[in-house]
Amino acid sequence: MRACEQVRTFIAHTHLNVKIACSHGGVTPGNDGVTHQATEDLGIMRTIPRMTVIVPADYHATRKLVRAAAYHVGPVYLRFTRDPVPVIYSAEEEFVIGKGKLLRSGDDVSLIAIGDMVAIALEAHEQLAGQGIRAEVIDIHTLKPIDRELIVRTARKTRRVVTLEDHQIHGGLGSAVAEVLGEECPTPMRRIGLRDTFAESGEYRLLLRKYGMDAAAVITAVMELMQ
Repeated sequence: MRACEQVRTFIAHTHLNVKIACSHGGVTPGNDGVTHQATEDLGIMRTIPRMTVIVPADYHATRKLVRAAAYHVGPVYLRFTRDPVPVIYSAEEEFVIGKGKLLRSGDDVSLIAIGDMVAIALEAHEQLAGQGIRAEVIDIHTLKPIDRELIVRTARKTRRVVTLEDHQIHGGLGSAVAEVLGEECPTPMRRIGLRDTFAESGEYRLLLRKYGMDAAAVITAVMELMQ
C-alpha cells in the first residue's frame, strides 16, 4: 500500500502529468501465479481522485490509447496484459478517452467488457447468436471517466446487462456499471469476474474456466437474466 499512497499523494493530489503503465493485468500471467496477477488494481486506481484509468482490449487499441494518454494532461493509469490477445480493431480505428466502443448491436442483452475480456464477450456473442439471442457488445476501454451515456443507452435498449472483467468483481467494471445504472437506469445485471478470491497458477484459458470467467459462464449469466 506504500506505492498506492505515493501515487495518491505525490501524483494525483498534485495533479502531476504522470503516466503509469501496468503489465500482467488480471489472470493473464497464468503460470506466474498470484504474486504476478494484478486483480485489484483497477478498483484501487478508480478511487483515486483525478486519476484516469484506461484498459485497452488489443494491440491496436493499446497503440492508440497510449498515444491518447500521452497527450492527456494529468495522471493516467494504463493496464496491459502479459501475453498477446486477439486482434479486435483495425489499425485505422480511433479512440477517445472516456468514450466506449459499440462492437456488436443487439437488443436482448448487453455484454459490457473491459480489456482482455472484450474478446471473451465477442466469443459469447457468437455462441448466443447461434441460440437466437442477440447480444450487444461494448468495450469500455476507459474505466474512469466511464462512458455513462453509452451504458445507460444500451441498458435501456436491452434491459439486461452482463459485465466482464479480468479483475475482482468488487471495485472494478461491474461496480462502476452498477453505480451508473443504480443512479440512472436500474437494470437486472450479472457480473463476471473473480469473486473475492485469489487465482492460482495455470494456463490462462483454464483459469478463466475455473473461476467462471469464460464464454460459457457469460452464457449462463445471460440465461439467468433471460428467465
